[in-house]
Amino acid sequence: MKKVVLLAGILMALPLLAQNPPPQNPPDQKPPAQNPPAQTPPAQEPGESSSSQPAPTQNPPEQNPPAQNPPAQTPRAQAQPQLEKPKLEAPGDAPAEAPAPTAKKDIPTVKPVKKPAEGEGKVVEEIVARVNNEIITKSELDKARSSSADDARQQCADRCTPEQLQVAIEDGQKFALRDLIDQSLLSQRGKDMDINVEPQVVKQLDEIRQQNKLKDMDDLEKAVTAQGINWDDFKSNIKNHILTQEVIRREVGSHINITHEEEMKYYQDHLKDFVRPEEVALSSIEIKTEGKKESEIPELKAKAENLRKRVDNGEDFGELAKRFSDGATAQQGGYLGQYKRGELSKELEDLVFKMKKNDMTQVIETKQGFLILKVLEHSDEGQQSFDKVENEIQDRLYSEKMQPALREYLKTLREQSYVVIKPAYQEMSGGGNSEIQEVNSTPEVAKEKKGHKKYLLFGKST
Repeated sequence: MKKVVLLAGILMALPLLAQNPPPQNPPDQKPPAQNPPAQTPPAQEPGESSSSQPAPTQNPPEQNPPAQNPPAQTPRAQAQPQLEKPKLEAPGDAPAEAPAPTAKKDIPTVKPVKKPAEGEGKVVEEIVARVNNEIITKSELDKARSSSADDARQQCADRCTPEQLQVAIEDGQKFALRDLIDQSLLSQRGKDMDINVEPQVVKQLDEIRQQNKLKDMDDLEKAVTAQGINWDDFKSNIKNHILTQEVIRREVGSHINITHEEEMKYYQDHLKDFVRPEEVALSSIEIKTEGKKESEIPELKAKAENLRKRVDNGEDFGELAKRFSDGATAQQGGYLGQYKRGELSKELEDLVFKMKKNDMTQVIETKQGFLILKVLEHSDEGQQSFDKVENEIQDRLYSEKMQPALREYLKTLREQSYVVIKPAYQEMSGGGNSEIQEVNSTPEVAKEKKGHKKYLLFGKST
């Protein structure tokens, strides 16, 4: 079966920092306090008779006031993939094919539990943390730690020294449990707020289907399953990612205000940052003809010309690129990057450096197919004016304010939630209200049946 190119951002550890200033949002909603959930022992394993294994009696844990936690740290932000700028050759040249992004399989799976020998106690999978009514298992933590290492390698590709890469891997693994807890808190908060993200989930799935040139959702499900990923888990990961981002946007981002005075002050304080050579930022729509029959070429050219006409009629270039472009950066709206003089082929450089912001080329025929370029920005050489860099300044200020605001918000969520951590994992969790205590069933139950279960009980205060 054809290998699917899945979105790298979806199945990785979920990014929790919004990248752009948010639009106007609903009024602030204060996170509700949550009472500790009722404690219920794990369900019996298949094959055990309910009459032969009475549930151990448990006294309600005595809840002490939550210990003062250290300030919650910002969840490890999943950096946006750094797009390697595609090398735009002359229309007649054949550039090297850009490698398709590799999908990450980041669906937590439970490791098989070894069957105990006769007379040994049966042990459920190790639970390392409980967040209200949700649990985090050792296998989920192991999966998150592995993914964090993969993320660090991807983000540091050709940009970090071996020492810097090692530090990035160690940091990601150190805070893996903290990030899982924060993601769980944000997801639960989204459900408490009755946020419906189903339309966005459907849209996201359809974009993945279109990117991989699949006929329908059934084909997408088959392709995902063929890679060893559970389809329901795949959809759930997408949903949780969108949900947590929406919670952050409403609960944190909507309260971040950036004034014009702040923007001007930042510009004046960082004038040197905005001295630049002449450069253009480009996006593309590519319709490839490689491997096509000669009789199909006119139809593909007509497709490219129709897409350009749709942009002229008001449709968004980036959205059309996501849906129809065959380029390697289609899912980034066709964004190619910023180019200085000398970084493009002579023919393309002469063409695009004469264009202004938002100008678009005609359909360009190359050996690989048909190309449409759009100039997103054209910066003159020298000191850039405030108007040219205002959006960039807004993004920088927003990011600076978002990080401490999000840390404070996550701290509040933890204080108002029931978070318990197994002692061995306290250091990497970012703090909790109490610890998980691992105990055996009562002696009376153990006498009645040798192969009793070992339960992981929550809530014993420290």
